[in-house]
Amino acid sequence: MTGEPGRRGGLDEQAVLLAAGLADLAVSTLGSAVGVARGLLRRSDAAELAADAEHDLVARGRLVMDRYAAVPPAHLEVLARHARARRAGDDV
Repeated sequence: MTGEPGRRGGLDEQAVLLAAGLADLAVSTLGSAVGVARGLLRRSDAAELAADAEHDLVARGRLVMDRYAAVPPAHLEVLARHARARRAGDDV
């Protein structure tokens, strides 16, 4: 599989090489992740580390919900409040 440009199976060969490269990358990444997981499991404070990770994830989730779930006040409502405040200031 040398990838000669005039070869009829060029695109097929390229697809196979791409798939093989992706598979190799996935296997090496998975191997690294397993190594890291083994190292974490050997730690004496693994339970405390997991609890800290859980607290961090909950805090991150709370920030996301606050950022995207909060509904801003209606624009006309804000204008009405400003007008009412201005009118109340003029009466004094």
